[in-house]
Amino acid sequence: MSTQSKTIPPKIIMVTGGACFIGSHVVRLLVNKYPGYHIVNLDALTYAGNMANLKDVGKAPNYTFEKGDITDEARIRELFEQYHFDAVIHLAAESHVDRSIMDPLAFVKTNVLGTAILLHAAHAAWKKDPAGKLFYHVSTDEVYGSLGKEGFFTEETPYDPRSPYSASKASSDHFVMAWYHTYGMPVILSNCSNNYGSNHFPEKLIPLMINNILHHKPLPVYGKGENVRDWLFVEDHARAIDTIFHHGKTGEKYNIGGFNEWKNIDIVNLLCGIMDKKLGRTPGESAQLITYVKDRPGHDLRYAIDATKLNKELGWKPSLQFEEGLEKTVDWYLANQDWVKAVTSGDYQNYYAEQYVKR
Repeated sequence: MSTQSKTIPPKIIMVTGGACFIGSHVVRLLVNKYPGYHIVNLDALTYAGNMANLKDVGKAPNYTFEKGDITDEARIRELFEQYHFDAVIHLAAESHVDRSIMDPLAFVKTNVLGTAILLHAAHAAWKKDPAGKLFYHVSTDEVYGSLGKEGFFTEETPYDPRSPYSASKASSDHFVMAWYHTYGMPVILSNCSNNYGSNHFPEKLIPLMINNILHHKPLPVYGKGENVRDWLFVEDHARAIDTIFHHGKTGEKYNIGGFNEWKNIDIVNLLCGIMDKKLGRTPGESAQLITYVKDRPGHDLRYAIDATKLNKELGWKPSLQFEEGLEKTVDWYLANQDWVKAVTSGDYQNYYAEQYVKR
């Protein structure tokens, strides 16, 4: 099947998972940059979905929030009938590897079944007139498995998932491409490296370490901290999604990476140094909190994305170096301790009820 660039810009866009970390940055960018678009944010508001992430755009005239679960087929069909979406940007997913080890079926349900339900609804709505329509599926580099000390993941790298999380995302990727080849569904897929930045739920490495350093808590590091990840500033990822959405070719996939590899232990040490300086502590004080813990089962050694295709074909590249992005991230968390406290206490879940249910 040949690929072709879209020629009709979409106007009504469903963003799934738009109240979560990456999704909220994508929603904010689209709402602010495209006032002529109507952005509908669908989120189930589970533990990582936080309406406070979007307080700055919550009352924008081109923004609507809909609470709903992507595994609820009737709800998804209802939304397509109500809004007549021109496009879907699909970010909703269970995404934490540790959680997937404890509860793998939840990841199968959301990431696999939920994606298939969205595809099915989109195909039913668009099959008579697919012109200008697009289903953009956002995935992860973890579907490719683990690298040794050399090499990079490219768009042609065979899938080799090693955790329930990555296996569920690999499956969802395959379903997206199956709808493209079987039904001629207009789809695009991207696989990103590890994201960092503001509004990140504090169970993930960087916000967890920032919060623990601030409160003099142990800094748990798996194994010897030798695992390597390619880190991508979340605002750069949102820009990449915007670029691919508007200029990518249907039926194609694009890798998004930060060209930025770091060992986990080196990131923790860097954060300790940044925090010591900003908090007025003695240099090396926070590093004493580092605690090595038993390694995660099936822990992939190294991820590294080759984003050459995205750079050469669509002109995207990261906007900043990791040290700069990490310092901006630390500054945000230190300046937004009310957000952190609400998230860690669970009070953030009251925001939806206060802002929406009681109206």
